[in-house]
This record gives sequence, structure tokens and C-alpha cells, in this order.
Amino acid sequence: MTATHPTRGARGTTGAHAPSAKRQWAGGLTVFAAVTLMIVGVLDILRGIMGIAEDDVFVTTRNYVFQFDLTGWGWTHLALGVLAVLVSLGLVREAMWARVAGVTIAGLLIIANFLSLPYYPVWSVVMIAFSGFIIWALCVPRSGSRSEG
Repeated sequence: MTATHPTRGARGTTGAHAPSAKRQWAGGLTVFAAVTLMIVGVLDILRGIMGIAEDDVFVTTRNYVFQFDLTGWGWTHLALGVLAVLVSLGLVREAMWARVAGVTIAGLLIIANFLSLPYYPVWSVVMIAFSGFIIWALCVPRSGSRSEG
């Protein structure tokens, strides 16, 4: 009688289960980043519209170093929101340009929300956190992109 043992790959993984699980994990993070970037983009579009309309939701502060007109912040957030939605559509298709653009847009969203922190403080912190999660999810290395062996 011969005992059968699972074959081990070069990295000590058993069979093809480990690379498949890693690919699913990375794919799941890409979907997470795409959906989160879409939500952040839509919310930033709405925030931009509120800023352009000069809604009373925003706090007015005096003597802020990065003080800009509320309409200017509205257009900035509207443009970043539209770009975020477009890039999230590319992420759904798992395009490499969309991963790079997603990290860039999320970084710009962090900067824009930091600079507009005094105008809408709690929401800016929430958006910074969401953008940080997007960057993390897009920077996780995909196991299928590395050469094995």
C-alpha cells in the first residue's frame, strides 16, 4: 500500500489552494476598493454641490491658513468626486491604470479633506479614513502579478 501525500510547491504550499486563496483575497480587496471609491466619489460629488450652492451645513472659520472660497472648495470636491467615480468603474474591470489612479485620487481626497477640515470637520475625518482604506486595499500585492519559481 502506498500512502498518497499532497504535493508541495516551491514555496511550501500544498497543491493549488494557497495561490487561489491569495488571488481571491486580493480580488476581494480590489472590489472593496472599487465600491468604497464609488461611494466616496458620490459623497464627494454631493459635498461639492453643497459647497457650490454655499449651503449652511458648512462651518465658517476665521484666520484659517488654507482659507478658500466655499465655492472653490465645492468645485474641487465635485471634480475629485467625478474622477473617483470614473476610476472606480475602471477598478471593477481590474485595470492596472485604475489601481494607480485610485491610489492617486484617494491621496488627493485625503489632502483636500485635510485642507477643508475646518469647514466640515467630522465628515472630513470620515472621508480621510475611507480614503486611507482605499489606498490600503489597492496597495495589497496581487499574487498573480508576481512570477513564481
